[in-house]
Amino acid sequence: MSDDAAPWLIVGLGNPGAEYAGNRHNIGFMVVDLLAERMRGKFKAHKARAQVVEGRMGPPGPANRRVVLAKPMSFMNLSGGPVTALRDFYKVPPDRIVAVHDELDIDYPTLRLKLGGGDNGHNGLKSMTKSMGPEYHRVRCGIGRPPGRMQVADFVLKDFSSTERKELDWFVDRAADSVECLIAEGLERAQSAYNS
Repeated sequence: MSDDAAPWLIVGLGNPGAEYAGNRHNIGFMVVDLLAERMRGKFKAHKARAQVVEGRMGPPGPANRRVVLAKPMSFMNLSGGPVTALRDFYKVPPDRIVAVHDELDIDYPTLRLKLGGGDNGHNGLKSMTKSMGPEYHRVRCGIGRPPGRMQVADFVLKDFSSTERKELDWFVDRAADSVECLIAEGLERAQSAYNS
């Protein structure tokens, strides 16, 4: 089990750059941006090719945890390198790593939390798993499947539709709440509260 002094590493998966900011593929970035805002932290460049915020999360007392929020700046398909470098730098055990990412096989706006498992064709997860194995937490933010014959790559790199945007703030807020619950109260409690 984890060393209690070790921080949690919460990684939002996405692509850097203004042109990707509103894409479905960038919901992980949106969630860690909100968590940083809640912690009153500002992202700073880290030598691991990532933007990070260090701080504390959770209620005062024993459930208050040291956390590092991270956004890899390497592009989605190469997320594993920066995440592994951050893991080594902060000495984070695998069961304290959380990847927040978009998930095609779950309807929008549905959340599912889990520990370990496959990558389901998600290139960010594939890169992380290749670099450090599959035993990290996932906060899977459902975006649903592309309509008609639209290619998956085109779908994930498009912004949320105007209909989806009506629920996006609520969805990102709920995903951020689920990360806080996971860290303060553990996976089972977070799953029973947020898995739908």
